[in-house]
Amino acid sequence: MPDDAPAHDGAATGAAPIHPGARIGHVHLKVADLDRALRFWRDVIGLEEQQRMGDRAVFLSAGGYHHHIALNTWESAGGSPPPPGATGLYHVALLYPDRPSLARALRRVLDAGIELEGASDHGVSEALYLRDPDGNGVELYRDRDRAEWPRDERGGLAMVTRRLDLRALLAEAPAAG
Repeated sequence: MPDDAPAHDGAATGAAPIHPGARIGHVHLKVADLDRALRFWRDVIGLEEQQRMGDRAVFLSAGGYHHHIALNTWESAGGSPPPPGATGLYHVALLYPDRPSLARALRRVLDAGIELEGASDHGVSEALYLRDPDGNGVELYRDRDRAEWPRDERGGLAMVTRRLDLRALLAEAPAAG
């Protein structure tokens, strides 16, 4: 997130904000090779396969939801990632319920030999950044309790970007049992 991005609350346009109960329900990712993408999203990240449409699409989720992530080759079979400087998805973010769950996710990623692109403490959250086999950005994160979020002198949100201590995070990964 750029440090110089202007804040926008919708007041300038008079537009009413979206209902506070709205959520991002699912994301479809165009992939070149469905099986290769499954080895990442299912086998490393741990999402569960809900439905498969032959060799064209797979729907994955956490907790049995119809799908959080869909992988498809409808327009991308055998394709290559977009070049740097092109528009498109910056990243998809998976929210973990707590720090031990994020620590377990980090352990899985490292055990699979996947390189992190970054790891940040944003004050409001702790985040790990990596890429899937098709070059899609992936953020694995957990939110802090809202009462812990950093605020400026006027009470506004004051997010930061600091280095996340990966060793301390890994120390919170429950032992495999």
